[in-house]
Amino acid sequence: MSPGWIVREAAWDADRDALHAIRKSVFVDEQRVPEELEWDGIDVHCRHALACALDGSPIGTGRLLPDGHIGRMAVLTSWRRRGVGSAILTFLIQLARRNGFETVRLHAQTHALGFYARHGFAASGEEFMEAGIPHRMMSLRLRD
Repeated sequence: MSPGWIVREAAWDADRDALHAIRKSVFVDEQRVPEELEWDGIDVHCRHALACALDGSPIGTGRLLPDGHIGRMAVLTSWRRRGVGSAILTFLIQLARRNGFETVRLHAQTHALGFYARHGFAASGEEFMEAGIPHRMMSLRLRD
Protein backbone atom coordinates (compact mmCIF):
# COMPACT_ATOMS: atom_id res chain seq x y z
CA MET A 1 0.00 0.00 0.00
CA SER A 2 1.28 3.46 -0.91
CA PRO A 3 1.96 5.86 1.97
CA GLY A 4 0.32 8.73 0.05
CA TRP A 5 3.53 10.55 -0.88
CA ILE A 6 6.87 10.17 -2.62
CA VAL A 7 10.30 11.53 -1.73
CA ARG A 8 12.68 12.50 -4.48
CA GLU A 9 15.82 14.53 -4.93
CA ALA A 10 14.97 18.10 -5.83
CA ALA A 11 17.00 20.50 -7.93
CA TRP A 12 17.24 23.93 -6.29
CA ASP A 13 16.76 25.80 -9.57
CA ALA A 14 13.78 23.74 -10.74
CA ASP A 15 12.11 23.13 -7.36
CA ARG A 16 12.98 26.36 -5.53
CA ASP A 17 9.38 27.58 -5.29
CA ALA A 18 8.16 24.31 -3.71
CA LEU A 19 11.09 24.11 -1.28
CA HIS A 20 10.72 27.78 -0.42
CA ALA A 21 6.97 27.45 0.24
CA ILE A 22 7.41 24.56 2.69
CA ARG A 23 10.23 26.20 4.60
CA LYS A 24 8.45 29.55 4.73
CA SER A 25 5.31 27.89 6.11
CA VAL A 26 7.15 25.85 8.75
CA PHE A 27 10.10 28.01 9.78
CA VAL A 28 9.12 31.60 9.03
CA ASP A 29 5.35 31.54 9.58
CA GLU A 30 4.93 28.78 12.20
CA GLN A 31 8.21 28.97 14.14
CA ARG A 32 8.85 32.70 13.60
CA VAL A 33 12.38 32.26 12.26
CA PRO A 34 13.46 35.59 10.72
CA GLU A 35 13.55 35.33 6.91
CA GLU A 36 17.12 36.61 6.78
CA LEU A 37 18.21 33.60 8.87
CA GLU A 38 16.16 31.08 6.90
CA TRP A 39 17.57 32.06 3.51
CA ASP A 40 21.27 31.60 4.21
CA GLY A 41 22.51 31.62 0.62
CA ILE A 42 23.87 28.05 0.58
CA ASP A 43 20.84 26.22 -0.83
CA VAL A 44 22.33 26.28 -4.32
CA HIS A 45 25.27 24.21 -2.98
CA CYS A 46 23.11 21.64 -1.15
CA ARG A 47 21.33 18.44 -2.16
CA HIS A 48 17.61 18.68 -1.41
CA ALA A 49 14.91 16.11 -0.68
CA LEU A 50 11.33 16.96 -1.59
CA ALA A 51 8.30 15.02 -0.40
CA CYS A 52 5.17 15.42 -2.50
CA ALA A 53 1.65 14.12 -2.03
CA LEU A 54 0.45 11.83 -4.80
CA ASP A 55 -1.31 14.80 -6.41
CA GLY A 56 2.12 16.46 -6.74
CA SER A 57 1.70 19.07 -4.02
CA PRO A 58 4.87 19.64 -1.94
CA ILE A 59 4.55 18.55 1.70
CA GLY A 60 8.06 18.30 3.15
CA THR A 61 11.74 18.93 2.57
CA GLY A 62 15.24 18.62 3.95
CA ARG A 63 18.76 19.28 2.70
CA LEU A 64 22.22 17.78 2.82
CA LEU A 65 25.01 20.34 2.99
CA PRO A 66 28.36 19.79 1.24
CA ASP A 67 29.99 19.12 4.64
CA GLY A 68 27.56 16.31 5.56
CA HIS A 69 25.19 18.27 7.75
CA ILE A 70 21.49 17.58 7.38
CA GLY A 71 19.26 20.57 7.83
CA ARG A 72 16.07 22.44 7.06
CA MET A 73 13.94 19.37 7.79
CA ALA A 74 10.35 20.58 7.48
CA VAL A 75 6.96 18.91 7.02
CA LEU A 76 3.70 20.81 6.62
CA THR A 77 1.50 20.59 9.71
CA SER A 78 -1.26 18.56 8.10
CA TRP A 79 1.23 15.87 7.01
CA ARG A 80 3.06 15.40 10.34
CA ARG A 81 3.00 12.13 12.28
CA ARG A 82 2.46 10.11 9.09
CA GLY A 83 6.07 9.12 8.42
CA VAL A 84 6.91 11.90 5.95
CA GLY A 85 9.76 13.28 8.09
CA SER A 86 11.19 9.78 8.56
CA ALA A 87 11.08 9.18 4.81
CA ILE A 88 12.87 12.48 4.11
CA LEU A 89 15.52 11.79 6.76
CA THR A 90 16.09 8.24 5.46
CA PHE A 91 16.43 9.62 1.92
CA LEU A 92 19.04 12.18 3.06
CA ILE A 93 20.99 9.56 5.04
CA GLN A 94 21.09 7.30 1.97
CA LEU A 95 22.21 10.24 -0.15
CA ALA A 96 25.01 10.96 2.33
CA ARG A 97 26.10 7.30 2.26
CA ARG A 98 26.16 7.26 -1.56
CA ASN A 99 28.29 10.41 -1.46
CA GLY A 100 30.89 8.83 0.82
CA PHE A 101 30.20 10.59 4.10
CA GLU A 102 31.32 8.67 7.18
CA THR A 103 29.16 10.70 9.56
CA VAL A 104 26.17 13.00 9.23
CA ARG A 105 25.40 15.73 11.73
CA LEU A 106 22.48 18.00 12.40
CA HIS A 107 21.22 20.69 14.74
CA ALA A 108 18.06 19.18 16.21
CA GLN A 109 15.37 21.31 17.76
CA THR A 110 15.10 19.92 21.28
CA HIS A 111 11.45 18.90 20.83
CA ALA A 112 12.62 16.62 17.95
CA LEU A 113 15.46 14.84 19.79
CA GLY A 114 13.41 11.65 20.13
CA PHE A 115 12.59 11.63 16.41
CA TYR A 116 16.27 11.76 15.45
CA ALA A 117 17.27 9.28 18.18
CA ARG A 118 14.81 6.76 16.69
CA HIS A 119 16.85 7.04 13.48
CA GLY A 120 20.12 6.30 15.29
CA PHE A 121 21.36 9.83 15.93
CA ALA A 122 23.13 10.54 19.23
CA ALA A 123 23.05 13.94 20.93
CA SER A 124 26.26 15.61 22.08
CA GLY A 125 27.24 18.85 23.69
CA GLU A 126 25.13 21.40 25.46
CA GLU A 127 21.82 22.85 24.35
CA PHE A 128 22.25 26.02 22.27
CA MET A 129 19.97 28.60 20.72
CA GLU A 130 19.63 28.93 16.97
CA ALA A 131 17.12 31.37 15.45
CA GLY A 132 15.64 31.72 18.95
CA ILE A 133 14.90 27.97 19.20
CA PRO A 134 16.72 25.53 21.55
CA HIS A 135 18.81 22.91 19.70
CA ARG A 136 21.33 20.14 20.35
CA MET A 137 24.01 18.78 18.05
CA MET A 138 23.33 15.19 16.92
CA SER A 139 25.33 12.81 14.75
CA LEU A 140 25.02 9.44 13.08
CA ARG A 141 28.01 7.34 12.07
CA LEU A 142 27.44 5.81 8.64
CA ARG A 143 30.58 3.66 8.46
CA ASP A 144 32.40 1.56 11.02
